[in-house]
Amino acid sequence: MAKIDIFVPCYNYGRFLRACVDSVLEQSVRDLRVLIIDDASSDDSLSVAKELAQADSRVSVIAHPENRGHIRTYNEGIEWTAADYCLLLSADDLLVGGALERAVEIMDANPDIVLTYGDCIAWHDDLPFPVIEPSQKYTWTRHDLLGEMCATSMNTVPTPTAIVRTRVQKAIGGYRPSLPHAGDLEMWLRFAASGSVARINAVQAIYRKHSTAMSNAYFAEMTSDYRQCQLAFQSFFNEYEDRLGTSHGLRKISSRALAERVFRHGTGLLRRGRVNDGLRLMRQAMAMDRRLRYLPPLWRVLKIPGADGRRWAMSVIRRLPVVPGRSAATSKISLPPERHGG
Repeated sequence: MAKIDIFVPCYNYGRFLRACVDSVLEQSVRDLRVLIIDDASSDDSLSVAKELAQADSRVSVIAHPENRGHIRTYNEGIEWTAADYCLLLSADDLLVGGALERAVEIMDANPDIVLTYGDCIAWHDDLPFPVIEPSQKYTWTRHDLLGEMCATSMNTVPTPTAIVRTRVQKAIGGYRPSLPHAGDLEMWLRFAASGSVARINAVQAIYRKHSTAMSNAYFAEMTSDYRQCQLAFQSFFNEYEDRLGTSHGLRKISSRALAERVFRHGTGLLRRGRVNDGLRLMRQAMAMDRRLRYLPPLWRVLKIPGADGRRWAMSVIRRLPVVPGRSAATSKISLPPERHGG
């Protein structure tokens, strides 16, 4: 049986697919399988996939007759896996030399570790390809991933580096259809609640940045992205909170951390002159954490550069309604009504 299974979802990434799969087949771990799942691409993805499978018996292909979307495709890959370890690798990303060997070495020696991850280089593909030494000297540490993700409200695991123990993946299940934009974050929370996590201090993968990347559309609408993040934490805690023992307070920590992050983004937009967008995010943050309605970190607004910016910020603060017994700085903030459609 193969030591590690890698499934590669592909939708109209035929121009990247060969480099992705070659980065797997050239790994020092030879006992592996690769499954390319073509999700009804309209480019040459399927023909490239079939050529790769014909050239190497470790590669196989599934072709969808119609597009099923990335979540169903990911879960199909999870159902296929049978090796000790598995990895979801997008068709536009690449592994670096030695990545699988480092992860397998750690997990073979430490049965309690259910997930390993490492550094990932973001590479804009109009720039020279990064040169990384395959035999990197590396260290690794057991990492409180659950605590870190709750404290930051962020996904700190680069997906192309996330090599997991297959039996645990099967036990915790696949990606949630209700979380198309935050499925990775919620998945890593489940792994972190199910065993130990190892952080490998080495570059494990290359994340290709290009104009057609699927994630580009997500970043265009941050309000939706933050809402998905909130739903991911809620989904996780609804299922796992009773199993976390002394970690019950993590739900509140993650909720407050996310609200703070949204508020910081909103004030950052204000400082850059995007008033409506900034106020929209600040309003969203206050809906997430009611404390921000009474004790908003207004000093961030005051950091708007320039004399005119500071005068504008002070005028906003002075217009805040004063609750009896409170100063303006500690009163409930009253933002202008949100304007829709602009």
